Amino acid sequence: MQMDSQEIRGFLQPRCDDVQEQITYNREERDQWNAKVRTLLDERNELNRQVKELIAEVQNQKAIRDEANQTVRDLKDIRAERTDELRVIRTDFREKIAEQGEDKVQRDRVEKTRSPSRIRTEMERLERLYEQGRFLGKKEREYIMKMKRLSQEFREAKESKSDGGIRDLKIQLRDAEKSQEDAHKKVKGAVSHAQEAHDLMAELSEEVDRLREKANSAQSGVTRAKREADSLHSRYIVSLRCIHSMQDLLKAIDAREKGVASEDEHVEVADLMTRLMSGDTLSTDEIMALQRN
Repeated sequence: MQMDSQEIRGFLQPRCDDVQEQITYNREERDQWNAKVRTLLDERNELNRQVKELIAEVQNQKAIRDEANQTVRDLKDIRAERTDELRVIRTDFREKIAEQGEDKVQRDRVEKTRSPSRIRTEMERLERLYEQGRFLGKKEREYIMKMKRLSQEFREAKESKSDGGIRDLKIQLRDAEKSQEDAHKKVKGAVSHAQEAHDLMAELSEEVDRLREKANSAQSGVTRAKREADSLHSRYIVSLRCIHSMQDLLKAIDAREKGVASEDEHVEVADLMTRLMSGDTLSTDEIMALQRN
C-alpha cells in the first residue's frame, strides 16, 4: 500500500517536531554538563595547586625538624660532658669534705693556744726588742730559737684556720651545676622546637591527604560529567541526523510537487552530515546551517 505525499508529510512533520525538542534538550543538557566539567576542572586544578604548595611546606618543615633533631643530638653531647664534669667535681668535693673532717679531728686533739694574729704580734714585739739590742750575747741564740718556735706555731695556726680548698671547690661545684642546668635547658628547648616542626609537618601531611582526596573526587566528577556530556552529544548528533533525514524527505516531496530541483542544497547538507558522522568537528555556522536546512 503506497502513501501519498500528504500522508508522508503528516507522518514526518510531527516526528520532526519531537526530534527538534530532543535536539534542544540534548544540546542544553550537554552544555550544562560541559559547564560542570569546566567547573570541576577548575576545582581540581586549584586543589592540586594547594597540594603542591603544602607538599613544599611539608618538605620545609621536615628540613627544620631534621636540623632541630641534629641540634638536640649535639646539645645532648654537650650536656653529657657537663654532667661528667659535675660528677667529677662532686666526687672531689665529697672526698675533700671527708678529709677535712679527719683533719678537724686531729686538730681538735692539739691544744689550741693563740690565733695567728696574736702570734704575729708576739713575733713583731720580739723583733722590736731585738732591734733595740735586748738580745745580746747568749740571749741572741735564745731569741733565734724562740722566733723559730713562733714561726712554726704561726704556720700551724694558719693551717688550722684554712678550709683546705673547700671554698674553691664549692665555687667550682656551683659553676658546674649551673653549666649543666643551662645545657639541660638548651636540650629541652631544642627538643620542643623539633617536636613543633614535627607536629606541623604531620598536620600539613594530613591536610595534603584531605585535599588530595577532594582533588580525586573532583577528577571523578570530571570523568563522570564528561561521560554524560559525551553521551548527550552523541544523542544530539543522532537526533540531528534523524531530523535532517526526515527534512530531506520533506524537501524532496516539496521539490517534486513544485518540479524544482534542490540538488545543490541537498549535496551541501549531505556533505556536512558525512563530515559530522566521520568525527570531524563542525563550526558553529555549519551546525546552524544543518539546523536551518
